[in-house]
Amino acid sequence: MPEKVILNEADIRRALTRIAHEIVERNHGCDGIIFIGMHTRGVPLARRIAANIKEFEGVEIPVGALDINPYRDDISSLGWQPPVRPTVIPTDIAGKSVILVDDVLYTGRSIRAAMDAIIDFGRPRSIQLVVLVDRGHREIPIRADYVGKNMPTSRYEDVEVRLKETDGRDEVAIVEGVGERRSMSKR
Repeated sequence: MPEKVILNEADIRRALTRIAHEIVERNHGCDGIIFIGMHTRGVPLARRIAANIKEFEGVEIPVGALDINPYRDDISSLGWQPPVRPTVIPTDIAGKSVILVDDVLYTGRSIRAAMDAIIDFGRPRSIQLVVLVDRGHREIPIRADYVGKNMPTSRYEDVEVRLKETDGRDEVAIVEGVGERRSMSKR
């Protein structure tokens, strides 16, 4: 199967703008919100959503970055040690609404690891989840509060999110994977 682009640059921009509006609406404004993007592509997505909110609400929302690798439940099965990236939480999260941002929701295991990591920094009032793409195949009962696009996939396909900040262009594509082996690193 050749690569199939499911979101282009304009689609991503519209999805993130819509999500920004939904976040403000659901939270009755911007008070007490903090964005935490999951490395790697969740971080620029979180920054973009925060920039959208600043543009239409005039409020600057803190944005942090989270490395979930120390919390993953599949480290021993990977056969390699993932790199450690900096976790930066720009403000106290106790009593705040943490908006966790990731690029793709698949099995739910990465989100579970992220929630464990967040709780180590304090007890937020709530944790809400933003994903650009929800591809299905949950192994843990986790669902996103805000979704750019629901895209049911086969377990033998991979969803590749490419962003200007990390990849030089904005698009989301479905590509033929090599099954569960390759997908293990994208949980």
